[in-house]
Amino acid sequence: MHIHAYSWLGEKELFDREALRRPPDRPHPPVTGEDEAYVREDKERYSTLLETFRHSELPPLETSLWLLKSPALIRATFEEPKDAAAWLGRELTEHAPGFLSHQEADTARLARLVTTAADRLTHGTDVSFGFYLGRTSFLSLALVTCSPNHWAPDLPCPMA
Repeated sequence: MHIHAYSWLGEKELFDREALRRPPDRPHPPVTGEDEAYVREDKERYSTLLETFRHSELPPLETSLWLLKSPALIRATFEEPKDAAAWLGRELTEHAPGFLSHQEADTARLARLVTTAADRLTHGTDVSFGFYLGRTSFLSLALVTCSPNHWAPDLPCPMA
């Protein structure tokens, strides 16, 4: 198992557009021969939408679906949970001064998040956190286990 790190910082309004954060539904198989043309169009549309989803930097609704995204969006890869948690700690420390809530920026709280993340990763579970920065910005940080992923073992690793 290894762990991929992802981060996104952007407008909260964009983050709230959930339709952009979920992969497209798979096309339905043809029921009759008359459905062939429709199914072909449906498959083409699906391929286009999937590529759009894959290359969008927006975080997916489900953390494990980061594995469907382009490998170019991976910020770092780790073999050890403690190293991945240390990356999370550095990201939290860097962005904490901008957190909208002073409680979220509390250093003891951030240290607990890092410790909890290391423990969860050790057990093969993904980690995902989100924070408001100012009134309109949002920070998303995720650590996703790979080869296999606990929640989506059929998803291929983007670095395989």
